[in-house]
Amino acid sequence: MAVGEVYKLRLESIAPGGDALGRFEGKPVFVKGGAPDETVCCRIVEERKTWARAELLEITEPSSARVEKTCAFYGKCGGCNLQHIDYDAQLAAKINILKDSFRRIGGLVPPEPEIFASSPWEYRNRMQFHCIRPVNGENTGFGLKGDDGKIIAVTDCPVAVPRIRDILRQKETLPLPLEKDRFTVFSKDEVLLSESGQQKGEINLQEKDIFIDAGVFFQSNCYALEKLILELRKIAEGAQPDLPMADLYCGVGLFAIFLGDMFPKVVLAEENKAAVSIARENLKKINAEFFALRDTEWPNTLLRRKETFGFAVVDPPRTGLAPKLAAALAQDGPPVLAYVSCDPASLARDSKILIGGGYKMQRLAFFDFYPQTAHIESLAVFGKYVAPLIS
Repeated sequence: MAVGEVYKLRLESIAPGGDALGRFEGKPVFVKGGAPDETVCCRIVEERKTWARAELLEITEPSSARVEKTCAFYGKCGGCNLQHIDYDAQLAAKINILKDSFRRIGGLVPPEPEIFASSPWEYRNRMQFHCIRPVNGENTGFGLKGDDGKIIAVTDCPVAVPRIRDILRQKETLPLPLEKDRFTVFSKDEVLLSESGQQKGEINLQEKDIFIDAGVFFQSNCYALEKLILELRKIAEGAQPDLPMADLYCGVGLFAIFLGDMFPKVVLAEENKAAVSIARENLKKINAEFFALRDTEWPNTLLRRKETFGFAVVDPPRTGLAPKLAAALAQDGPPVLAYVSCDPASLARDSKILIGGGYKMQRLAFFDFYPQTAHIESLAVFGKYVAPLIS
């Protein structure tokens, strides 16, 4: 096998990242744009010792899951990569990736994942655009980063909420920032926030008003987010209500907004100081304590002090829990721990550490925050038996 050679492959499944997986003489070959259970002709574009990558040349036996693309920019824009597969097959592929990550990385067999689907289209509330400027520096428009790294002008995006689609279709104008080459836009209902205009404002979620900043991270699919919040409420009901709750990687305090009234106190930790400032604004009516510290500092600052937590929710970035934090939670974590993950690999790795410390994974759920893409958001619930005190 060498770069430039052409092979006929039977594709088996969708791999992490969205490429289809086939094999040549046992060697994995990843094919962009392929679908499960189809036969293709492809050309090798990258060859490594244990795997190879190939470009799709021809589909000789199409998959029953293959569908026509909806977006004219699919395959050019760097956003979606599963739009050629029907939605049910997308869900099945992501569940397989999630379960396989636990097997390969954690050496674990998790509970069968529950599936919380989303609307496949017009779901995305938050998008990042790149400015398109000519040589003289004047603003001419904006677009998305293409697969080749270049910025392309797009005139529609079917995964964006209608208000953002109207902007792309130029039914509504949006000013461009002078000092930035890329900027974030957030829209929900009648609210439109942008780093190029009105940046801060309130949105309504589950009948609560939440203050956000377009320049500070917030989830991109409010429809799926509401489902996640409802499930977290149910989980928190099984925790110890007389003890404080910890919200780690708290962002703008989202989960504490909806769970904080169930506990006498909420302790929040987040490295991003701008997010902590917004969280303070959102939690004025809740007994809350804030720590603007790096996650490597949380074990000694939060988990090994005299205060005992009855429940904790963690929502780390793609890299997962800091190693010291994972070890500290395994040793000193609360009886009930909810882990919100945006990467199956880091979740599987951290789950192995938590289970090694005495936790049992009681539940696993998949929330499809990003239809038409290979991104996977999930929720793992861990419980630890706590022996009663003997008087």
